[in-house]
Amino acid sequence: MKAIILAGGLGTRLREETEYKPKPMVEVGGRPIIWHIMKLLSFHGIDQFVVCAGYRGDVIRDYFLNYESRTNDFTVHLGVRDSVEYHDRHPEGDWQVTVAETGAETMTGGRVKLRLSR
Repeated sequence: MKAIILAGGLGTRLREETEYKPKPMVEVGGRPIIWHIMKLLSFHGIDQFVVCAGYRGDVIRDYFLNYESRTNDFTVHLGVRDSVEYHDRHPEGDWQVTVAETGAETMTGGRVKLRLSR
């Protein structure tokens, strides 16, 4: 089952935390808010996520692109391209995450429309 997570707002009510990162990346208990949302959804059988990014979407993209190295031990064979070996499988191993750039100024309905039209 698939879920769309709207993660493109400015987070103005959390201004102190969201000046350099988007609201979904504000940490609670050592993990970003978006991780907690996805963990709850995965408990209910949802394992495919479409994250509609906007404001500071690069931070969200970087988080998921580097997720394995952030959450696992790994071995790197220096001098050998694409030779990272990850250890310790984590429960999120079955998640499929698509990060879709929907624009910094796009409103909520527009984010969903942009994603569904692709």
